[in-house]
This record gives sequence, C-alpha cells and structure tokens, in this order.
Amino acid sequence: MSGFMLRSYGNRYISILSRVWSGNSQTMKNSETTLRKTLEAKFPQAKSIVVNDISGGCGSMYEIYVETKEFKGLSTVKQHRLITETLKSEIKDMHGLRIHTSITE
Repeated sequence: MSGFMLRSYGNRYISILSRVWSGNSQTMKNSETTLRKTLEAKFPQAKSIVVNDISGGCGSMYEIYVETKEFKGLSTVKQHRLITETLKSEIKDMHGLRIHTSITE
C-alpha cells in the first residue's frame, strides 16, 4: 500500500487525495453563484452575467462575462477595473481571472 490513505465507500476504495483533486461540483456551483450574485448587485441593469469556474472545479480561476449598458462611455480597462473592484475580496483567493465585457446597445 502506498503512503496515502484509502477510504471505503461501499464497495469502492477512493484515495483521500483523489477526492481533493477532483474538486466538489457543489462547491464550484456555490462559488459561481456567489460571484454572479455579487456582480448582479453591482450591475443591476446587466443584460447578461456569466461566471464559469475554469480551474477544473477547485475555484482558483474563473471566466466572467458581463454585458451591460452601465459600461457605456468607459474604456475596456475601466470596465474590467469595475469588475475587479467589485470582486476584490474574492479575487485574493484566486490564481487567475478572465474578464470579458460588452456594452448593451
């Protein structure tokens, strides 16, 4: 037997590490939902807000798309800054963030 623990789940044995590496889809959905709700509160007129965990489920990297008329007159850099400022406390625990924005006509 190797140096990691195996735990019995019915007739299957799963290493503790494999459970950690595989992530938890419920945790992922909660994180995506939390980020989306935070953005919806900041951009109430948004036509579309999409948040996807692109880290494989561990919650360390997200792709965010926000389409709102609230970006009208702002450069892309300023649009992205609004998003990063909104998610400032959440971003500190991430490895990366992809942001895509557009202006609703």
